[in-house]
Amino acid sequence: MRALVYHGRNDIRLEEIPVPEIGPGEARIRVTNTSICATDIEEWKYGPTYITFTPTVMGHEVAGRVVEIAPDASGLAVGDRVMVDNVIVCGVCYWCRSGSQATCPNMEVAGLGRDGGLAEFMTWPADHLIKLPDTVKDDEAPLIEPATVALHAVRRSGVRVGDQVAVIGIGTVGALTLQAFKAAGAVVYAVDIRESSLQMAARLGADQVIDASRGDAGDHLRDLTDGIGPDIVVETAGAARTPLDAFDWVRRAGTVVLVGIYAVKPEADFNVIVGKELRVIGSVAAGTGDMAAAVRLVAEREIRLSELVSDRISLGRVIPDGFERMAAESKEVFRILVSPDA
Repeated sequence: MRALVYHGRNDIRLEEIPVPEIGPGEARIRVTNTSICATDIEEWKYGPTYITFTPTVMGHEVAGRVVEIAPDASGLAVGDRVMVDNVIVCGVCYWCRSGSQATCPNMEVAGLGRDGGLAEFMTWPADHLIKLPDTVKDDEAPLIEPATVALHAVRRSGVRVGDQVAVIGIGTVGALTLQAFKAAGAVVYAVDIRESSLQMAARLGADQVIDASRGDAGDHLRDLTDGIGPDIVVETAGAARTPLDAFDWVRRAGTVVLVGIYAVKPEADFNVIVGKELRVIGSVAAGTGDMAAAVRLVAEREIRLSELVSDRISLGRVIPDGFERMAAESKEVFRILVSPDA
C-alpha cells in the first residue's frame, strides 16, 4: 500500500509498504480521509518532537471504513464507517486512575506513537474506533479529532452557562473551540488578525468578532463585558505574544486556558498572574470520552465541520499541496483533507 512515512526532520517520503497486519483486538480500516494538522507540519519542519519512533506512518486525524475485524474484537461490523479515537492510554498509571488520561506517560497516539492514517489502510484497537452516524459525512469526519481537542479544553475550563469567553486565534482548533463553548451555553468573542478567520468565526456563530490588528482588542473586550473582562480567555494561536494577551485581557480571578503549541517560548510577567489571581490551565489532546462526545455534537450539528475543509488532495500530493501550503506564512486554509482514493 502507499503511505506517507516520516523518517526525520524534513524527510517524509511517499512509499510502498506492506498492508498492516491485524493484531488481537484490532480492526483494519480502509482510510477514507485524513486531515493535515499543524502538529504534522511542526514534526516535518522541527521534529521529531512528539513522534517517538521512526519510520512512522503519519496522520492522526483519521476516518475510514472497517474491512476486517480480529476474532476477539467486538462492537463493529465490516463496512462500518468509523472515526479513529487516536489516543490510547494505559489505564493503570496514577494519572489515568485520577481521571487525567491526557497526561498519561504511556500514551500512544496515531501518527506519532503508532502508525497513522496517511496511508491506504490502518489497523487500530476496535474499542477505539467510534461508529459514525449517517449525519456525519466522510469528507468532514477527520475534523472530529480537532473538535475533540476543543471539547477537552472546554471541559477543562469549567465554563458555566452564560460565561463570557474570548477565543484568541481562529484557526481550525480555535473555530471548533468557539463552537464547543457556544454549545456549552457561553457568550463567545473571537479574536484574530486575519480577515478570513474573523469571517469564519462570524459564520460559525461567534457573538462578536474582534480584529486585533485594529485598535486594542483588550479594550474592546472590556467594553463588551462592562469594563470587567471575559470570564475565560482561551489561547489557541500558539504565538509568542498571545498568552500574554490572554493574561492581560481576562478579568481578575478569571481563567486562562492554553491550548496552543508554542514553537517560540513566550516570556510572561508572572506578577500579572499572581496579582489578578488567575487560574491558568493547560489543555492538550483529549481524555477518555471526549471523542464520543465530539461525535455526538457533530452529529447533532452543534459543531459544524464542513466549512473548515479548505481543500481535498490525493496522497501523492501531500507535501506540495498540503504540508508546504499549510507551512506558508500567508496560508489561507483551515484543514486540508487527504484521500488515498483521490
